Amino acid sequence: MLVEKGIKVYVADRDLKGAQTLADELNTGDQVVWAVQVDVADWDSQRKAWEAAEAEFKRIDYVLPIAGIGERRMFPNRPNSTGYEKPDLSVLEVDGIGVIYTVSLAVQHFRRQQPNQYGFRGKIMPVASVCGFYIHQTIPIYTAAKHAVVGFVRSYGKILAEEHITLNAVCPNKIRTGISTAAVYDKAEKLGVLVPMERLLEAFESLLGENPMSGECLEVAPQIGVRVVQFVPFINEESKLSADMTYERSHHLHEPSE
Repeated sequence: MLVEKGIKVYVADRDLKGAQTLADELNTGDQVVWAVQVDVADWDSQRKAWEAAEAEFKRIDYVLPIAGIGERRMFPNRPNSTGYEKPDLSVLEVDGIGVIYTVSLAVQHFRRQQPNQYGFRGKIMPVASVCGFYIHQTIPIYTAAKHAVVGFVRSYGKILAEEHITLNAVCPNKIRTGISTAAVYDKAEKLGVLVPMERLLEAFESLLGENPMSGECLEVAPQIGVRVVQFVPFINEESKLSADMTYERSHHLHEPSE
């Protein structure tokens, strides 16, 4: 989608071979895609990958954090064991903290560049999931990570708009990726709950260019397609007033420090 629009792309992936293969497939003429290895759960790894893209492009307009892994067995379930084992929180580190690392890099870069022809310094579009607002009982850490991304986008996206930076989350339902198996996706397709990849691309495409929306979540639903999620409003005026107080009290945390 991006390459077709004439946009140069840096693909960062833990699987460098796979990323390079994709780049080679798209680089049919002049080079338009570059590949770099990254561990999104590691700040230094992300920083180095970002600096490589920055050195090549100088200006970066769009950032799409899409890395993710599926649920693992988080808590040991061994009733006959003794002692205590540390839980596996790698899903939270990749799907939650990793996204925040990427957003931090993007925001710091965007603040150093002037608005483009559309009036924006840059746009960030992380992939969250419908698990960010629907409950999935058997994948609690994945659900917690996606809830974290949704809450982060809904809050931070509103204040970033004041700096001509947009932050919106794309939240698909089941879609064919490497996060699950072909059998799962085949079953989902048979049941009519699989989202075509084209619908996901439509969501991303709608956020490009002059769209001023920020702090929103786009659900990509089976059968329906793309919609902006409408979350629960404040229960009363007092609750809204309390939120306004927090905004005023904490706004200084986002103002320039130098």
